[in-house]
Amino acid sequence: MNIAEAIRIALRSLWANKLRSVLTLLGVVIGIASVIAVVTFVSGINDYVAKKIFNLGADVFIVSKMSAVETNVEHFLEAEKRKNLELEDYQAVAEACRHCDYVGALIQTAGKVKHEEQAINDTNIQGITPSIATIVDTDLTAGRMINDTDLDNHSQVAVVGADIVEHLLAGRDPLGQEIRIDGWTYQVIGVGKKKGKTLGQSEDNYALIPITVYLKKYGAHNNSIGIWGKAAATGVPLNQAMDEARVALRAHRHDKPGKDDSFQVETNASLLGIWAGLSNTFFMATIGIAGVSLVVGGIVIMNIMLVSVTERTREIGIRKALGARRDDVLLQFLIESIMLALIGGVLGVLSGVSVAEIVTALIGMPSSIKLWAVAAGLFVAGTVGVFFGVYPARKAAKLDPIVALRFEM
Repeated sequence: MNIAEAIRIALRSLWANKLRSVLTLLGVVIGIASVIAVVTFVSGINDYVAKKIFNLGADVFIVSKMSAVETNVEHFLEAEKRKNLELEDYQAVAEACRHCDYVGALIQTAGKVKHEEQAINDTNIQGITPSIATIVDTDLTAGRMINDTDLDNHSQVAVVGADIVEHLLAGRDPLGQEIRIDGWTYQVIGVGKKKGKTLGQSEDNYALIPITVYLKKYGAHNNSIGIWGKAAATGVPLNQAMDEARVALRAHRHDKPGKDDSFQVETNASLLGIWAGLSNTFFMATIGIAGVSLVVGGIVIMNIMLVSVTERTREIGIRKALGARRDDVLLQFLIESIMLALIGGVLGVLSGVSVAEIVTALIGMPSSIKLWAVAAGLFVAGTVGVFFGVYPARKAAKLDPIVALRFEM
């Protein structure tokens, strides 16, 4: 018996018992679909985090009260007790960091923006210094960015995102228009380039105002500012600029020698490293759950194959009586088991990809289909078919043709 004939017989046998085959496939389908969906989401989110959320560049560092991604409860509670970073801390870093091309400060909260009778909620209100726009590469489609004069004069001006223009200022030139942010009036001086959505949340619902105006309106008691630094472009190592900022802050905040910093300094690499650890933990946990599903699916396949061997005992006897060798019978049932698992693998891959695409379309969660994950899913499915199909196939191959011919259901 050649391979092609064995595959044809296996498919015919599976088709003859369609309902049983479908029910048998469920465990494998669920397991493979889970793996594919998780890999697709994790890969997509990792790519997105690397490109957008933590896209600081190799020469940028952030100083904050506490880490942006904290995984240790004790560290989190300890960091909560630290004093907030204030504008004076930013000024100390700006004066001391000789190897920084730019040093900026940013503080933010959620607020409400109104124009006439129209309003938009949950707007990201950011108080910034002018250099922040340079450090994070904020692009404008109209107008200008906040400058030092706005800071010094406490000018109530704002650079707004595309959502505010579309919802509140549609059909008119936004520049020069007056909007109210949490009750205070601001003049629109610039419009940011449209960014789109992330995880279902718009990135264009924001308003940038001078940090001096922000602190006058909201104060600095509830939120700590973030200090952003960009190392000089003359080949100076980032660590040197970070050390200058760290020394200046420790001195300004009176951190005692030998004690830990009362702030957190992070870079693109450190933030991505923390995120990678979190995503890998989630991925491994899901793989474990999917593995249980695959084992259950494999056991079901083995049971069904044993039932199939029992049902086809006379058929096996006839084949052996007509000259089929033990290896022929073994190959036939083993291929049937593999085909059953591979079909489940294909359906699992299609289901996993479909779920990922649907979720991406509904809530905007980033996803990235990896060919290695598809290949790995099919390989695992085939391996399950081989592992759990060997015993039934060997049992069928060992049947005595005389006993098999006498067998009656």
